Amino acid sequence: MPNPDFLVERIRRAVGRAAAYVWAAPNSALGALGGLAVLCLGGRLRLVSGAAEFHGGLAGRFFGSLPAPFRFGAITLGHVILGVSHAELVAVRTHERVHVRQYERWGVFFLPAYALSSGWQIVRGRCAYRDNVFERQAYAVGAGNDGKPTLRTGTLPPVPALPEP
Repeated sequence: MPNPDFLVERIRRAVGRAAAYVWAAPNSALGALGGLAVLCLGGRLRLVSGAAEFHGGLAGRFFGSLPAPFRFGAITLGHVILGVSHAELVAVRTHERVHVRQYERWGVFFLPAYALSSGWQIVRGRCAYRDNVFERQAYAVGAGNDGKPTLRTGTLPPVPALPEP
């Protein structure tokens, strides 16, 4: 007979995971719309560790060829990650998984909080992207063993982890 504490813990974890998906669902829906566009433009979809990763096609080539201030390797919306290519998704997966966890924590408030953090950095004369608290956390976790960022198309150095809110 299974240990009752073990069963209670498994149920608690399952309910917690389901709640995280529901809490992030509005943002995931936005990402799914972007993912649908990627698929319609010749991209591909892979499910990796509970997140949908869309990549490639005309959309990937377009976003990967933008000028430096607008170019990105991947962007996360809830449990959906849109990347320029499969190779780029592999390179930035750790960083993007931090954003998935941030969406799970902040839910519908993540995008406004992200915008406010960027705005605050601009007011302080800093970089809206590099100094954004959410990006600082993601780059701190996403740095490789050599201390260099895993984002191949970016130039951001790793930063120390921030304390939990």
